[in-house]
Order: sequence, then C-alpha cells, then structure tokens
Amino acid sequence: MYRSHVLVCGGTGCTSSGSQQIQDALKSEIAKAGLENEIAVVQTGCHGLCALGPIMIVYPEGTFYSMVKPEYIPEIVSEHLVKGRVVKKYVYDETVSGDEIKPITETDFYKKQYRVALRNCGVINPENIEEYIATDGYAALGKVLTEMTPEQVIDVVLASGLRGRGGAGFPTGRKWQMARNLVQDGGPKYVCCNADEGDPGAFMDRSVLEGDPHAVLEAMAIAGYAIGANQGFIYVRAEYPIAVERLQIAIKQAHEYGLLGKNIFGSGFDFDIDLRLGAGAFVCGEETALMTSIEGNRGEPRPRPPFPAVKGLFDRPTILNNVETYANVAQIILKGADWFAGMGTEKSKGTKVFALGGKIKNTGLVEVPMGTTLREIVEEIGGGVPNGKKFKAAQTGGPSGGCIPPEHLDVPIDYDNLLAIGSMMGSGGLIVMDEDNCMVDIAKFFLEFTVDESCGKCTPCRIGTKRLYEMLDKITKGKATLADLDKMEELCYYIKANALCGLGQTAPNPVLSTLRYFRDEYIAHVVDKKCPAGVCKSLLSFTIDQDKCKGCSMCARQCAANAIERTDYIAPGNKLASFAIDSAKCVKCGACMSTCKFKAISKQ
Repeated sequence: MYRSHVLVCGGTGCTSSGSQQIQDALKSEIAKAGLENEIAVVQTGCHGLCALGPIMIVYPEGTFYSMVKPEYIPEIVSEHLVKGRVVKKYVYDETVSGDEIKPITETDFYKKQYRVALRNCGVINPENIEEYIATDGYAALGKVLTEMTPEQVIDVVLASGLRGRGGAGFPTGRKWQMARNLVQDGGPKYVCCNADEGDPGAFMDRSVLEGDPHAVLEAMAIAGYAIGANQGFIYVRAEYPIAVERLQIAIKQAHEYGLLGKNIFGSGFDFDIDLRLGAGAFVCGEETALMTSIEGNRGEPRPRPPFPAVKGLFDRPTILNNVETYANVAQIILKGADWFAGMGTEKSKGTKVFALGGKIKNTGLVEVPMGTTLREIVEEIGGGVPNGKKFKAAQTGGPSGGCIPPEHLDVPIDYDNLLAIGSMMGSGGLIVMDEDNCMVDIAKFFLEFTVDESCGKCTPCRIGTKRLYEMLDKITKGKATLADLDKMEELCYYIKANALCGLGQTAPNPVLSTLRYFRDEYIAHVVDKKCPAGVCKSLLSFTIDQDKCKGCSMCARQCAANAIERTDYIAPGNKLASFAIDSAKCVKCGACMSTCKFKAISKQ
C-alpha cells in the first residue's frame, strides 16, 4: 500500500513539454530517498489545463504542481514527499489561498465542469487495465451481456438522448436501432469508431484515447452486442502515436482478461477490435469516406442513401460513432438514461467536450453540460482574452463551423442554438479570436484548408471551394468590388446545396458566418482598401512619425528590403535626422515596427 501517489500527465501536450523527464527525475529522487515502496509515480492522460503543462498532482493531498521542470523535482521530493511540506512556489497559483492549498476542482477552470467522457482522464494510468476496472470499467459490458437484451440496450441509449458528438448530432440510439433491425440475413455487421480528428485546434478525441482507451473499447463491444456485430474497427490518425500505442496496449490487455475475443463473460458473445491508421485526410472524417479507407481504397465519400446502417463497411450494415460518443456509453448503461438525460438542454442531453484554444488564457480541454453559455466557457473557465484585448469571435466546429460574435456570448451552447446563429457543434474545437484577428483572413484560412482537403470527387467542392478561396484572396488584396461579395455569397449557397458530402456542404460556413456578422470588415477591405485589424499585408502600409523618430537607425538596420532611409528632417530636440519608409520597396514584414523602442512606427 502506497502512502502517496504522484500523478504526472502523459498526454501529448505535457509530453511535448517534457513530462517524461519529470517522471524519470521523480523515480530517481524517490529511489535515492528509499521510498520506492511508499510513493508511486503514475503516468496519466490529460488533466485538461494544457496551458500549465507539465502537470503533476500529489495524492492524497491533491496538490497541483504546474509548469514543472526537472530541476524542481529534488526539492519537491525532499520537502513535500519526505517531510510533508508543500513547495508553494511551484504550485498552481489559483489553488493557493493564504496558508491553505485548495482543491483544483475549486478553481475557475474546473468548478463549472462536469466530467463524463473525461471522467478517467488524468485520474488513472491508461496503460493499466486494472485501474480502469477499479473505476467500474467493463461493469457496463458485463451488465448488458448478462442482464439485458440487445433491444433493451438500444432503448436505454435512445432514452438517454445521446447524440453523436462528431458533428451533426444524429441520435445514437436511432443509428444503432437501424443497424439492429435492417438486413437480418445472418451476415456480418460492423462497429466503427471515428478517431480521425481533423479539425485544426481540436484534440478532444486524442485526449480520451490517450487517457482512457478502455472506455472506447468497452462501448464498442456494447454497441456490437446491441446491433449484432462481432467485429469493430477504430480508424485513428497516424499522427497520434501516443493514442495509437495506448490503444494497442488496451486491446492486448482486454484480450488477456477475456474482455475482447471469444465468449466474453461466458455469454457466448464474441467481439474483437482492430486498428486502422489514417493518413491525415480531413475528408476521411466523413463516415462513408472513412469506411472506404478502411476497405483499403482511396478515401472518397459515397452518395447516401443507402446509409451505412444499411450498406456500410464492406457493403454490410455498419454503425459509426466518434470517440467522445462512445466514451459516454458505459456510464449511461451503469447510471441510467435518466441520469444522462438530466444534464443538458431539452434537445441536447449530457455534456460536451471542447478543445479551448486561440486567444485565451487557459488553453485546454473542457467538459461542460450542454446549455452552458459561450461567455461562461470563455470568460470564466477560459480566463478571458489575455493582454487586455477584446473578445471578437469564437470559431466552433472547425472548418465546417462558423464564427460567433460578442452579441451571442450568452446563447446556451447546444446543437440547435449553434445552427440557429450560423455555426455548428462539430467535434468540439473552440478557437477564440480577439481584436487583432481579421475575420476575412480567418475565413480565407479555413477555406484554404478545405480546398486542400477536398477529395475532388464532386465538382461543387473541387471547383467551387477553389473559386470561393480565390474570391477571398481577391478581397484581402484590395482588388474586389461590392458585386463580388454578392457573387461570393451566392456561390456559398450553391456549394452547400450541391456538394456530395459534409466536407463540401459545410465548407462555406466560415464565409457565410463572417459575412453575416462582420460584413463591415469585408466592406472596409473592398471599399476603403483597408484591413481594420492590420492583418492583410496587401492592404497595409507602415509609416514613421518623424517627430517621434529619434534617428537611432535601428529600424533601417533591421530592414532586409533596404526600404528605410534617413531624411533631411530633424525633429525638435533631436540631434539626428529622422527616417522614412519607401512604400515601393517595403515588403510589409513589420520588423521595423517591432524593433522601434520609441513607438514611432505604425501600421495602417
């Protein structure tokens, strides 16, 4: 029995910040102190507060050390782990209240969260199946195989109101029911997991796989029992090496414990899971393209109907849910449909995980009940926009979503409300933007992404998104007219109505939402030939206020284009002549402005 457990985050974010070195240093110092049998070092998944990594928590006290460096470890071990004295200077400052250390759950970042999908992330060692079992792991699978019929399982999922967390929010129970009822010919059915998280800035599914992989395996086995399938596939991005490794370990352990494979729990039910690695194609997040890729073909979408529940993987009935959707299933089985349906809003039940990023203080992973407002997430949980800047917009749903302006900060976030204001839930990426962001440039960034990621199968997406990008590029270069705005909007609606799959149908969303809420910025680009945020280079000009210029020549020395020259003008009180910028030579890199200590250079 260990007297202390030191939990060290082993998610991708903390690993990239050096958490493995923290673990190594801890084990070394603990060994030096002769405490190997008293103190356990546990590698966990993501704790959520990624901005503070590497993260280390000491239990049973719950002391939360943040931004830990290897050189801190000897002092933490000798003072805290040996003598019982918390080293406050390394503790997360929001947990320090006078002489007391308060629980991390009482901080602004955590106190409004409710963890269901993330319940084990940062709590257990994801590479130890026994720790998952100790938190009621595989109890739900045991329950459905020994106490419930497949129809009863589907009824519970239906009653819970669980909707798919990967994008459109289709009711999970209805999808399972369709696959259960259709094509009763004795042939195989399949269960697929979409772990091909492709939205820029999104890392929700990755964190679940890294921190609690068995939750997905258990849920897929439950789904297999419910629809009558014996084989599952997890389609995971090859760019997620930690997630892939932990999935491989989890599958191996589940086989060893008889929780995957033949005759699970002596019930006669067989179920196995294989991994398939994706090469990073965004279009393979679309369900039919994903299944085509699993089959070994080029990842292109297929027309629907028939839907995958009728004709999916290998032309057999197939269900596909994403990682977060599966992460809720076991808890719904164990705690009941009413428990899950008691959270959230009327049409959007449960919780939602968001990857909070961009211009925000507390970058990280957040799980909140559906219906939580954007203001609560950004200002309270996220800590607000840093550096005294003003909130300008939040992008939800990645390239498929839209930009939400300040006037909608108090709209409860759920599937229907986001659609009503021109955005969508998507998989859960939430990128915050401030006054320094140009919304035309933001729309152009996402369009460039979708143009690159289009599979090219259908003309509206292959050519339409390219033309749309060209129009945006024309606007950012000051070469467009007001008539071009009308043409661009018309093209957006054409693409949405005619593209084959979700990628093309939602690609215009960032353009339409920014046109809807930030049309004044588009007009400024077109009419005034100005970028209000000072982002679009073609519309920028740098000038030197010669009365503020001290003639130090630092800007001229930094200018690689030799566009800055000394003038004949000497400002009052100066001994040296001022400088001026030759706009014909200026490449608008901004090096001069960042170099000037006297704030004599401005951009317009």
